[in-house]
Amino acid sequence: MPARYAHLSPSAVQTALAESLAELRRELELPEEMPADVISEAEAVVSSGEAVDGSDADRADLRDLEFHTIDPEGSRDLDQALCIEHSGSGFVVHYAIADLAAFVRPGGAIDAETRERGQTLYAPDGSVPLHPKVLSHGAASLLAEQDRRAYVWRFALDAEGAQHEAARPPVRAWVRSRRQWTYVEAQTAVDDGTAPAPIALLAEVGPALITQEAARGGASLNSPEEEIVATPDGYDLRARVTLPIEDWNAQISLMTGMAAAAIMLERGAGILRTLPPADAEAIAEFRRRVDVIGHPWPEDMPYGEYLRRVDHADPAAPAIMQAASGLFRGADYVAFDGEPPAQLEQAAIAAPYAHTTAPLRRLVDRFVLAMCTDAPTWAREALPTLPDIMRRTGSLANRLEAGAVDRVEAAVLHSRVGDEFDVVVVSQTKGGSRIQLADPFVTATVSGSHEPGSRIRVRVTEADIAGGRVTFAVA
Repeated sequence: MPARYAHLSPSAVQTALAESLAELRRELELPEEMPADVISEAEAVVSSGEAVDGSDADRADLRDLEFHTIDPEGSRDLDQALCIEHSGSGFVVHYAIADLAAFVRPGGAIDAETRERGQTLYAPDGSVPLHPKVLSHGAASLLAEQDRRAYVWRFALDAEGAQHEAARPPVRAWVRSRRQWTYVEAQTAVDDGTAPAPIALLAEVGPALITQEAARGGASLNSPEEEIVATPDGYDLRARVTLPIEDWNAQISLMTGMAAAAIMLERGAGILRTLPPADAEAIAEFRRRVDVIGHPWPEDMPYGEYLRRVDHADPAAPAIMQAASGLFRGADYVAFDGEPPAQLEQAAIAAPYAHTTAPLRRLVDRFVLAMCTDAPTWAREALPTLPDIMRRTGSLANRLEAGAVDRVEAAVLHSRVGDEFDVVVVSQTKGGSRIQLADPFVTATVSGSHEPGSRIRVRVTEADIAGGRVTFAVA
């Protein structure tokens, strides 16, 4: 079956893709421009120079700490800054999180709009921000060489990454980041020995925290992601495997989220990010599938340890990670005020956990940070409403991401109709076999039943950009 756009030039294909992505935005009813009253309120708050909640009167001055940010290239909404220091044989980790409560007036226009948006939405043709950019890309972002308001967490760790003391609330402070690093820049500097100490020590603290995660039974599903990459000619799809420094940095964020959960549970009010343990049926199915793939899971090994040992260069790795996704289902938000929820833990982390470290991009984090400090009335009263907001907007974000990837896949493969590819079968579904192409990094379905982990040859038979559909047949 011929592809709808097989006859188009590359520029025409990109035009067709742009139209398809714009239609996706309309179908999902994504928010348009930020309302004028929201922008006006944000500009007024910034120009006043004062915190809307009066918190500057007691704000600590931690600008002498050497904070750095590490983010994807081109980022402007910088939520976190990091400073690690030696302390005897161990470490002190200072973690600064953007203080949005200083800019968002409860009941105001920004507050109302962010409760509607829930989170920043990302698409190839532009993001839909949670906050006005004068805040998220400006006054509230932890940009380098700027005095910024932040919640600063402090963790005292021994050489093995264990904490010396119970979680304590963050301090609202002034901070000043010294440099904005990309992940590639930071990894390169760590590897060649040129990184400043607050970044270099992440290479010691990160692995220690991963060891702590393993000890408590946590598990991470670090499978390659299908990443949309802008190119001079439009977009491309590539497999993205995280750098070590990203995993180390993520461990600092996880440690902070666990501390926030512990504080809220001790105080009796807050909102957790939960994940139930994998049930016996899911575990049995995972064990069966990896046996079929030819990589059996030892009976005496925790599944987190098994996943950490998967070699991503192994052709069977995509099938193993696809099978493992069944162990990580059912994530939710649970608010409580008084009686703690029955489901406390985030099972993959193996501890109670709260989303805490991305308030510029995720609504719930602003409330968690507030509940971990002075627990103001506006935050406590909002707790029951937050789970539904985050579920609704999380579903929207997932539909946007899936729809965008489908359309980019069709655009990338529009000129490859008739071409054949060797692919790995990652799973068997009711609709056929789920397959993974290596280059371009495309996940699709082909009819027929094929063993997960096996390699087959397929042919592209259709690439419909408008519909976001690519069809394959066994060659």
